[in-house]
Amino acid sequence: MSLLDVQDLQVTFTTPDGNVTAVNNLNFSLAAGETLGLVGESGSGKSQTAFALMGLLAKNGNIAGTARFEGQDILGLSETELNRIRAKKIAMIFQDPMTSLNPYMKVGPQLIEVLQLHKGLGKKDAFEEAVKMLDAVKMPEARKRMGMYPHEFSGGMRQRVMIAMALLCNPKLLIADEPTTALDVTVQAQIMDLLNELKKEFNTAIIMITHDLGVVAGICDKVLVMYAGRTMEYGTTNDVFYDPRHPYSEGLLKAIPRLDTEGEILPTIPGNPPNLLNLPKGCPFQERCNYVHSQCREQAPSLTTFGDGRKKACFLDDLSTHPLSENTIIREGAA
Repeated sequence: MSLLDVQDLQVTFTTPDGNVTAVNNLNFSLAAGETLGLVGESGSGKSQTAFALMGLLAKNGNIAGTARFEGQDILGLSETELNRIRAKKIAMIFQDPMTSLNPYMKVGPQLIEVLQLHKGLGKKDAFEEAVKMLDAVKMPEARKRMGMYPHEFSGGMRQRVMIAMALLCNPKLLIADEPTTALDVTVQAQIMDLLNELKKEFNTAIIMITHDLGVVAGICDKVLVMYAGRTMEYGTTNDVFYDPRHPYSEGLLKAIPRLDTEGEILPTIPGNPPNLLNLPKGCPFQERCNYVHSQCREQAPSLTTFGDGRKKACFLDDLSTHPLSENTIIREGAA
């Protein structure tokens, strides 16, 4: 049985210029101890998917569809009911810990508050529990750090505090919204190793939101590639990495620097994501696609299932055997 089952999730925002559909009929499931990577460029709908699940959308946001967590649809819950689940069963690590931690409070009281609110612990017991969790996330001198303010920590240490805070109540689902974006590569690797260890120790399911496919390769079991709020491709990490079936997935993978090649121009995906208020007719990726043909310009491909549960929204069966379009000369090798 799935821990989380999302069906036809749609997130729209009412704006002065019209309604914007940020997430368009998203479907995925997640089992305990499993990690799903939500991948795509900025504006693809990754974070809004997470905010919808956490009940943190802006006031002008509207949700449709279902998200069943342990069999219960959490999209229709009241704020009071959500507060019983958030942190205790579903926790989130935000992209920038400096905007998530209170700069006027020492780290210790912020951690203690979570335990007092959700687990009913006394201040002394909560203090010791918080120290243990800081130790668990490899925080040096954890007891001493409890009396320090967020600005006294490095970026990597602040992110460890956020991970500790998210794990204090042993949640069954952890949503990590680009948790390594602002960190250097050495600290990124440490954080990813830490999340892998914690996943194994607590059997926590993780939704990893990122644009870094290197992060996906290191921790994710499945990958959902998003573009313009829609699913472009869905499958296991190995399937998507070694046999991508959507041109957007292929473009993202080719843009990763490789250690086994020298002197080559790094391919890029030209252009920008489309304006969600004015999506092109047909496939939303058509204007940036190397394989675009007349059908793509007239008709949006539906999300089809193939192989062992894989999904794609593309008319092409196999990119490796399909001739490139007339746009290829313009698009390939752009830098």
